[in-house]
Parts: sequence; structure tokens; C-alpha cells
Amino acid sequence: MVVSPHHLASAAGARILLKGGNAFDAAVAVSACLAVVYPHMTSLGGDSFWLMHAAAEGGVTAYNASGRSGRLASRERFAGPDIPKRGPASAITVPGMVDGWAAVQGRYGRLTFAEALEPAIDYAKNGFPVSPDQHENSVSRFDVLREQPITSRIYLPGGRVPVIGSRFRQRELGESLEKIARGGRDIFYRGGIAKEIVRHLGATGGLLTLEDFEAHAGEWARPAAGSYRGYDLYQVPPNSQGFTGIMAAHILESFDLANVPHGSYEYYHLLIESLKLSFRDRDAYLTDPGFSDIPLKRLLSKEYAAELAGRIDPEKTLPQAAEPLGSDTAYAAVVDGDGNAVSFIQSLYFEFGSAVTAGETGILLQNRGSFFSLDPAHVNRLEPGKRTFHTLMPALALADGKPFLLYGTQGGEGQPQTQTALLTRVVDYGMDPQAAVSAPRWVWGRTWGERTQELKLEARIAPEVADRLAAAGHKVRIVGEYDGIVGHAHAIRIDRETGMRTGGTDPRCDGAAFGW
Repeated sequence: MVVSPHHLASAAGARILLKGGNAFDAAVAVSACLAVVYPHMTSLGGDSFWLMHAAAEGGVTAYNASGRSGRLASRERFAGPDIPKRGPASAITVPGMVDGWAAVQGRYGRLTFAEALEPAIDYAKNGFPVSPDQHENSVSRFDVLREQPITSRIYLPGGRVPVIGSRFRQRELGESLEKIARGGRDIFYRGGIAKEIVRHLGATGGLLTLEDFEAHAGEWARPAAGSYRGYDLYQVPPNSQGFTGIMAAHILESFDLANVPHGSYEYYHLLIESLKLSFRDRDAYLTDPGFSDIPLKRLLSKEYAAELAGRIDPEKTLPQAAEPLGSDTAYAAVVDGDGNAVSFIQSLYFEFGSAVTAGETGILLQNRGSFFSLDPAHVNRLEPGKRTFHTLMPALALADGKPFLLYGTQGGEGQPQTQTALLTRVVDYGMDPQAAVSAPRWVWGRTWGERTQELKLEARIAPEVADRLAAAGHKVRIVGEYDGIVGHAHAIRIDRETGMRTGGTDPRCDGAAFGW
């Protein structure tokens, strides 16, 4: 089974499996294809996080493919009060994605690196139909794209937004992928691609150096772990916000959701308040654990969760500030016939990232580092060689030591919110993945450029439920019936008894599930 937010990427993963590859080969193929066919969401110039179950090993392992800030990226380099959100000055962290491909496929893959990248190369050089999501994001960020000459030439051909269904080619990106397929990760971090990225940034006011690229290495990590009603939960550890998804689940164990009707006021209020409580600790502690102690053991303890659950007022919302977080991300998952499973996510941070395409590489660079704080007292303050607070968080749940649910979503602040909805819908309400993904959703707090406590509800949520949430103090705003602002979620469930795979992809995006 393969699920992703773009049908061509899902199809590429299926082709790799049919070719004899395993879940790891297919996941790298899907990831690389998303970096081509969903360029507003993800790129070789971004980061990724991976959760994996290798059937031969058992358990779950994580790979953190996020990049560190450059050695020149000090707070003193910026006039403040914030790091620029776009342009060369916002591209201050080394892209981690290519390193992640090499690590995952090199350790667990069955095919060659070149075979895994072949579909992405084909889509880049020969083109693919422009998706509705790419078109809509190009329209909304037309002015941002137009400001960068190279980016404008590629993503606004002829000075216009490409039409839905028109053929979209990225020749330079295809050539970069071919170089990586031949020469491996070192071409990206030590060879010609790294040199061209650094040359372009140096000429336009960027701070990354060749030494930053050469020093980059992702890391294998022990996942953050917890449990929910007998299922073992796994998330990538900090600098990912993944532990918030476990915290919220632990808090909800104090409540008997089986006797709370799905879609009721009580359902939404309990989930939202549980998540807001986890966000308080996230915002207080989350950053690169190499620079600050994060009390993860205490945060993930059931005792602490019970204490937090006691703070929830069933009739009144908790006040809380919210930071603006990026939303443009792509989550996907793959399971194969041998029991291997890969849950992964990747991003440029904002849509089209920094909007900077690095010289002749065709690679859009992320602006993830713009989330660092310039306040020297802030836990996520900018320092050279540091990984920033990261919203990316793929999830994986095991039953009896075997994969049960792979789930995740695009959407910054919305990621732990939608993950919690999916988990409860599958575990507590017996929904299949498609029903869980398609059901009405919400997002609290996330918005561009401003702090907000607004609670956005899809219009399919019953009006009386929305009214009661507003009466409890939630700042309710009704959005579309299937609104992209709540993210693009996907999930795979594996039946504990039969091994049957069931996939669900979000009707709010251009995705597809392939399984057999």
C-alpha cells in the first residue's frame, strides 16, 4: 500500500514495489517524486523525517534528515526583530532531504539509488500535468515567485501561472537528480550541486557556505514513544514536535471517548484542549536537544498526562498564545508485502520555501531557519550549527509489535491536531482510514504572519456544535466544507488478524492510495 498527496508520486511508489523494491526503496521514490510534482510543498532543498519498521529487525527506528543553521548564521547578522521569511537571507539551514534518501535507501533498500530516483527524474525532465494544488498555490504566491528571477522563469513560465493540466517541466532539477543518481549524496553536499548552491547564495546575500554542506549529516535516532489504549505510538524525537501527538493521546486516555459521540461538542472540545496543553510544553522546550535539555521523559509520562487532563474544563476553553507556523508539507507512507513500513514527511516550510531557486540547480531552498528566534532568551534562539524547532512529525502505531497505523498530515500547527483526530477515529470509533481522513476537521492556532487563537472549523461540522464551541470561548471561524487549511492527511491501517492493508488519502488534495 502506498499513500501520498499526489497520485503520480503514489504511482511511482507502486511501480517500485512491482519492480521488486521494498517499502524503503518505494518510500525514497515517492519522496523524490513529491519533490518534483509538488514543488510548492517540498523540494530537494528541504528537510524530511522518517519513521521505519524493518520486519527483519523489529521495533521502530527514526531518521532525522533536518539541516542545521550555517556557521555564519548568528543573531548579530540580522537587524531584527525577525529573520526574513523569504529571499536568500531566509535560507540559512542546510537542506537535509538528500541525505535522508541516501541513509534510508542505503541501509534498508533492495534496489540501487539510481533506480529509486528514476521516476522523479522522468517527471522532472519530461514533465507532468500541473495539479490543482500547484496552480492554486502559484496563484496565491504569484508576487513572491515573481520577485526571484530564476524562480519566476521556472514556476511562472512566460510570466503566467501554469494552467491546470498543462505539461510542467523542470529541466535543471532533472539534471540535478541525475547527478545525484550517479554520484550519490556527496554530489549534493560536497560536489558540484553544493558549490552551485553556495555560489548563488553568496552572490545574492545568503549565508550558507560549502563548509556547512560538507559538515552536514543526518542522524539515526530512537523514536519518542508512548501508548494509547493498548497501541504503541512512535514519533520522531526533538527537534520534531512529534512528542505533542503522544502527549495529547496520553491526556485523552483519561476520558472515555467510547461514550462521547464522534462529531459532538465534547469530542472536539476534549481533543482541542488536550492538544493546547501539549503545545504549552512544546513551546516552552522544543528546539535542538543538542543546545537545550528537553524533559521528554516527564512530558511523556502517564502521570503527567493525568495531571494535565485534570486541567480541562468541560465547558470552557483554556487561553493560550499561538505562534505562526508553516503549513506547506507533504506526508506519505508505504508498506510492503514483507511487513516493512515507512511513515515519512518532508517540507520547504512555507509554500515554495524561501522562493529562491539555487542558480542552475533547479532546486528551491527551504526557509525553515526563519523560524529561529532572534531573542537571546528564547529556547529556540538562532545559533550557528543548530537545528530549529520543526513541525514535521510522521506517526506510526504498532499492535503486538507489528505496524498497525501509519498516519500523518501536512499543516504546521495542524499536524498534531489532525493526527490525534485520525488516531481516535480509527481506535475509538472504528473508522477505516478513508473515513477518518475525510470526516470534518478543524485547525486551531495556525495562520500566516500573525499569532492567533482562532479555531477554524470545516463547514460540515454541525452548526449547533460550532455554536457551543464558541460559547465555551473558542474563537470560531467556519471555513470550506473540505478546506485545505486543515491540511492534507493520509493513513494506512494494517488489520491485526488478516494483515489486510487499507489506505486513505485526503480529498482536500491531489493524492491517491495504491494497494494490492
